[in-house]
Amino acid sequence: MAVARATMAASRTTNEDLEDYSAYGHMSEQQLLQLAIERSLADTNLTPWQNRQLHTHTEPAGPTQRPQFIPNSANPPDENKCAQINRDFQDHYFSKDKDKVIAWTRYNGHLQVTVEPVNDIDPFLTAIWRGDAKVLRNIIHFKSKNLDEPNKEGWIPLHETAYYGHLECLKILLRAKPDTINKRTHRSQTPLLLAVGRKNVSCVKHLLEQGADPNLANNQWETPLHKACEKPNEDIVELLLKSGASPIRACTQGGTPLHEAVRNKNLEICKMLVQAGAKLCAKNIYGIDSLFTAAQCDAVDVLNYLILKGGNINTQANDNASALFEASKNGHHEVVEILLAKRADVNKADKTGLLPIHVAAKNGHESIVAMLIPRTNMVKVKYSGISPLHFAAERNRDDVLETLIEAGYDVNAMMSNDWSKMHEDRRSTALYSAVANRNVEAATMLLEAGADPNLDIFNPLLVAVRKGSMEIVALLIKHGANVNALLPTHPTSFPAVLVFCVKYMLMLKYLLDNGCDALSCFNCQYGSNPHPPIKLRRNGRETIYYLNDEPSEHCVQFCEIISTPSVSECVGPIIDTLLNYVGHVKLCSRITEHLDSCKDWAHIKEKSVTPCTLMHLSRLKIRQQMGIHRLRQINALPLPGRLLKFLSYEQEAFEDIS
Repeated sequence: MAVARATMAASRTTNEDLEDYSAYGHMSEQQLLQLAIERSLADTNLTPWQNRQLHTHTEPAGPTQRPQFIPNSANPPDENKCAQINRDFQDHYFSKDKDKVIAWTRYNGHLQVTVEPVNDIDPFLTAIWRGDAKVLRNIIHFKSKNLDEPNKEGWIPLHETAYYGHLECLKILLRAKPDTINKRTHRSQTPLLLAVGRKNVSCVKHLLEQGADPNLANNQWETPLHKACEKPNEDIVELLLKSGASPIRACTQGGTPLHEAVRNKNLEICKMLVQAGAKLCAKNIYGIDSLFTAAQCDAVDVLNYLILKGGNINTQANDNASALFEASKNGHHEVVEILLAKRADVNKADKTGLLPIHVAAKNGHESIVAMLIPRTNMVKVKYSGISPLHFAAERNRDDVLETLIEAGYDVNAMMSNDWSKMHEDRRSTALYSAVANRNVEAATMLLEAGADPNLDIFNPLLVAVRKGSMEIVALLIKHGANVNALLPTHPTSFPAVLVFCVKYMLMLKYLLDNGCDALSCFNCQYGSNPHPPIKLRRNGRETIYYLNDEPSEHCVQFCEIISTPSVSECVGPIIDTLLNYVGHVKLCSRITEHLDSCKDWAHIKEKSVTPCTLMHLSRLKIRQQMGIHRLRQINALPLPGRLLKFLSYEQEAFEDIS
């Protein structure tokens, strides 16, 4: 039968159950369906598997999937696979006229909803769902139902009644079949465990009074006490402990009832468990104990209690992450404050060598970074091979970056080779990350604090030019970036920055104004001789234009760069601009071919063969004598304004200069 079973919030008497159903009596069938769906979706996050995922920080749970809605399903899970069925949640309502049952069950995340006439459903089931003790008693009296017969999930009537919390029905079934009190489902669930999971206090109490074993676990080794702490209920925990439930039993994930209570931040249950003998040092399969869990979940009151009871403040998980590391990672300010006050070791590194200050900086917890700075050993930071500055810059944590710089962290700290190799671009400095992120504010802070823009294998200026960020390009050049830097993986006979700006004339001119070597662009090894063809990839892209591939022994010529199809239409303006920054040069045959291909570029070719004016040569000579450093500060030099404009290519005539 494809009918899902009812969910009740707590144990009720038969009359209370009937009153509860009357609350939905005014609803239409469609409204009840919608309510069913909303209830199930709201309960999606409550499965045991998802709860257990919170116990590990090394393998965080993925996003919860919304259940698949299968209306009026006629295909319940295969009975041959009953051992694998995961009935996470179930509920039902009776229609307004009590003639239909709207039911749903979530099997392994799939929501199955059905609408069936009451007359088509086993009266025994409807009696249990509604808590109708009178009907149930009559059925048992006439022996029309086998109370030992399990369904496809291994549930017998006692399991159903315990699950729904109908005390009177439970008593009737137990009197009829007392030997079923510890009967298990295919998932090894006892009636007691099901009642505990549904917080049916009165049923739990009666089952314990009748001799139910409080230490029988399900197939995940979770005992009723685990469930009472997972879905916290102090009354049930007290009942179980008084009946001999063990507080030290661990589930398959290694978690104990204390782990569950701590995760739920339930201080009273934690106290009951500790007083009953729960072990504070017990760890799950990830090496996490209860104090670590408290730090992980921001359970401040519980953390204080566990510390008072002797919990290890320097506890570490299997990956060597400490409780302080975990709290710093998650931004639990008060927890960090407590652990530091108790002198927790801030210099305990995890297996990757990272300290709490690293992970706090990475996740942008500025206030925690500020607390950790005075206690963190700088030698330990250096030994880790990476600075918190790197994480702050990489993640755009500008406030953290500012705090670290003010605290004196080295803005020129280099990543170790192992950390650098984790990045394709082999970055080494925090400045590189700021530039790669186009973060002007971060780059400014680092440069003004003394960051050297020329330390990385790939110069940050190349990155800024490639991203077209004029503001950062100007900032880097102002602070001494090498405008003539080369690419280590692809040798070029000219400044590598020109590779990335040949189509952006403003950027090209700005770089040339600030000392970029224009003359090298005309030093072609082939000269007036025929040039070899540019090799294309199989997909047709020009090999030379993609400079992040394997190292090449071929030295790239400038004429090859401007001959690519995407750039060749701009050859004329590019050469015209470059000629303003050189004296007499001889164009190679490839550039000449390009200029000859467009009649509008004839004057540019003529410009290249016409002798340079004395004025032009004088400007070049003065700029050469000034050097790149002074060129960048040219407007601050004590020279006449017109001369400054002339040297900066803002004024071409020199006749009016006195």
